[in-house]
Amino acid sequence: MKIEDIINLTNGTLATKPKINAIEGVTLYASKVERGDLFISNEQSEIDRAIEEGAYAIIYDEDEICANDNEIAWIKVDSIYEAAFRIVRYVTLSKEAEFFYLTPHEMSFVKMIVTQKSNIVLLSDNWKKAFEQIVNSEGRLYVGSQIDMMQKIQPDIKRLSNQVDGYTMGGTLFKSTFKVEKFIYQEKEFAPFHFETLTKVVAFCQAFELPYAIDKIKYTKHFTPIFIDRDLTKTHPKNSDQVIIFVDNIHDIIQAREYIKYNGQWIKSIVLTPPNTKIAEFYDNPHWFKYSKEAIEILKNTHFNYAFVYTLDKSILKNIKEEYTLFDV
Repeated sequence: MKIEDIINLTNGTLATKPKINAIEGVTLYASKVERGDLFISNEQSEIDRAIEEGAYAIIYDEDEICANDNEIAWIKVDSIYEAAFRIVRYVTLSKEAEFFYLTPHEMSFVKMIVTQKSNIVLLSDNWKKAFEQIVNSEGRLYVGSQIDMMQKIQPDIKRLSNQVDGYTMGGTLFKSTFKVEKFIYQEKEFAPFHFETLTKVVAFCQAFELPYAIDKIKYTKHFTPIFIDRDLTKTHPKNSDQVIIFVDNIHDIIQAREYIKYNGQWIKSIVLTPPNTKIAEFYDNPHWFKYSKEAIEILKNTHFNYAFVYTLDKSILKNIKEEYTLFDV
């Protein structure tokens, strides 16, 4: 790409009069710089390293950056973030790639059920890593769950809308039996109100011929129930009528409590949340906590069957083993 094209693309200003007029590649990581590359950064030490590795051009937005090599192109922009995604949009035009925004649950289910991921690029939530994934790959199908970032790539970003045929056939809040097209899946560790999300993900897999296996479905990190005993120690579901559900989104709490309302009126549920969260708009008497120790005391001293804990990690419980790394999906 020519230097003048980069300047026009990023609305940048050329701060030097370099001898070079084009670059070979682009990266945000100094460790990946090769001779002839464009490097984007606001870190002076990283910029210096990139120049040593042979960078031909630097994009930056901080006034404090020292343009200490007049042989290369120094391009000052208003925002390296904005500049980077203008380059991304330019690159994607030649790729003829498709981009989709997936909700966090949709992304988790894609990670779970897609058995071969060579034909899909799962974009990182970190914008720098996502930039590298797009610019330095030959992928044609990209999905990401950071809405702001995805709209930077494509303002009219596509979303999942189609669904396959199916319906739930019974179960509990924590185990569901359901039918998807011709197949029945029995007692899966899966919240029933996530079923519509699953049918959208299956339709997406079919549309893009992505191999998948619904048998792999499981709870995600966004809604993680753990059965406990009176000491807040993980135990087998058969040995307990108390469950702590770790949730990172309010919508799941609302849906779960609606499910309880109509399917388990005997269940005593409570909600633990940091102060000033929007849950107060939907739930009259949440238990507030500022620190994890406060949450632990509430759980120890309050009667409940189901406790929804918003924004805390499952590590507050005793004896959480490595198996729970599965929930990092």
